[in-house]
Amino acid sequence: MTIDFEQDQREDLNSVNDAKSLSDQVVKLKSLEDDLEKKEKELKELKRHIELVSGEVIPTMMQEMNISTLKLADGSSVEVKPVYGASITVANKEAAYKWLRENGLGDLIKNEVTVSFGRNEDNKASQYAILAQGQGYEPVQKLKVEPMTLKALVRERLESGQEMPSDLFNVFAGNRTKITRNK
Repeated sequence: MTIDFEQDQREDLNSVNDAKSLSDQVVKLKSLEDDLEKKEKELKELKRHIELVSGEVIPTMMQEMNISTLKLADGSSVEVKPVYGASITVANKEAAYKWLRENGLGDLIKNEVTVSFGRNEDNKASQYAILAQGQGYEPVQKLKVEPMTLKALVRERLESGQEMPSDLFNVFAGNRTKITRNK
């Protein structure tokens, strides 16, 4: 057996080139990740600025000028519309549900009962559907109000001047500028 020193040297050189290439790609990836992080921060700031102009600046200016809709020279229009939001925190869930029930709104609360069965327990599942708890299973019960349903309730009640306890429902009411662009 003969030893080919030149071949060994070429393989070592290729190995060094591969390591250099890998290192270059790692540096490139780090640079791309840094760029992405910077762009995401810029995007977040841009969205915050849009929210400020759309939700506060333009609505305030249009209200002060007694303008509800504005047509622009390019054919697009601008109007300010009310927006509403609400959520129920875990801490307020029981009190919020109580308030809904006491105010005749209990039908907004969804009551889901779920039972899990293992594989090949289709027969048991069918029996349980008929007999429910009679078979010794413990169902999981979950109460919830759909977010869009809650939002619609808040809009309806606030627009009609009815009470909606903001401490229970984290009620948000504001304005949003809508630009309809000319097609």
